Amino acid sequence: MLQIERPSVVSLDQILPDEPLLMMGAGPVPIPAAVARANSLVINHLGPTMGAVIRQVKSMAQYVFQTRSPYILGVAGPGSAAMEMAVANLVEAGTRVLTIRQGYFSGRLGEMARRVGGVVEEFDVALEQVATVEAVLAAVDKHEAQVVTLVQGETSNTTSTPHLAEICRRLAARGCYVIVDAVCTLSTMPFFMDDWGIDAVITGGQKGLSSIPGVSLVAFSQRAFERIRARQSNLAHWCLDARLAQGFWGEGQYHYTASTSGVLALHEALRLVCNETLEARFARHKLCSEALQAGVEALGLRLYAPRACRLNSVVGIVMPTDVDGNRVRQHMSDVHRVEISGSFGLPIVRIGQMGEQSRSANLFRTLHALGSSIRAHGGRAVDVPAGMSALEKRLCLAPEEATA
Repeated sequence: MLQIERPSVVSLDQILPDEPLLMMGAGPVPIPAAVARANSLVINHLGPTMGAVIRQVKSMAQYVFQTRSPYILGVAGPGSAAMEMAVANLVEAGTRVLTIRQGYFSGRLGEMARRVGGVVEEFDVALEQVATVEAVLAAVDKHEAQVVTLVQGETSNTTSTPHLAEICRRLAARGCYVIVDAVCTLSTMPFFMDDWGIDAVITGGQKGLSSIPGVSLVAFSQRAFERIRARQSNLAHWCLDARLAQGFWGEGQYHYTASTSGVLALHEALRLVCNETLEARFARHKLCSEALQAGVEALGLRLYAPRACRLNSVVGIVMPTDVDGNRVRQHMSDVHRVEISGSFGLPIVRIGQMGEQSRSANLFRTLHALGSSIRAHGGRAVDVPAGMSALEKRLCLAPEEATA
């Protein structure tokens, strides 16, 4: 006998807004039509078609990660699942880990390492500072770290790690295994896995790659995978076991039923990156982010992160003291159909500049919505025409890069 009554539900058409929101927050981001079409398909996860798709995904990912390593694995989960795969496979009970913490997500890497038994020391980076090579190396020596985790970009407070390349090279020279979170930065700014000596790099589909949420990538260096193969203990996470995942992604063996639609979407997202070329993509993102920042400052607002460590892919904006940022964001959604992000306890709002967000039409719409919404909620000093003019002036320096 049935104990639970049949629920009364409505279709998604009655739940979703008539006019979709322009997603300009810290992710997920708008996706191209080709990615959306691919995500609507289902194929056999073990058939020859899937094998061909995976081979191309790995080849394109090698280009985007800038690595010759064959150990590129997809993860049926968010960027945090890819984080956990990297950490859990390289860290065992007793492994000494140094976490460079400059915000919420970099701190999460340390928490993951603790949960698998790592002996974790945290090196805190204040907002007004940057992680210097000398300070990181001193912390490594003090803790005798075997594994170091850090981020290229910290979305929670919109800061970057400007000395990442040299830090990673020096750590590799000391024999440390280096794990880098490039979830919000990959394909938006230069990243060179092999040249920088990185052992594991993580990215999510829903940010710079402009793919769907819930499918991620992790790349391991040859040296890192040798360490994984040499593990004496079994990984507690069956789904995230890199050795089992390599059986599927490298040898066509069954691991679990892969997210075929998600992998197809990821394929198309990577294909579009490759077609654009990394050089052109880096230039487009840099131009658009700097134009947005110029427009924000011309509005009369302050950018949160200092220039020395400012992240271009997610821009933090300090709200006027007499304006409620949450009400501003709600006004932007309700009136202008533009959605941006709040923060992790900081007095800021965050605007994404990743993938399809970095288009001139999106910048004009978002900046106008921000300025108008602040004015509507008490920020009378905000100069919307000046902000729009500054944005246009900066974009006109190289308009083809912003619209390509």
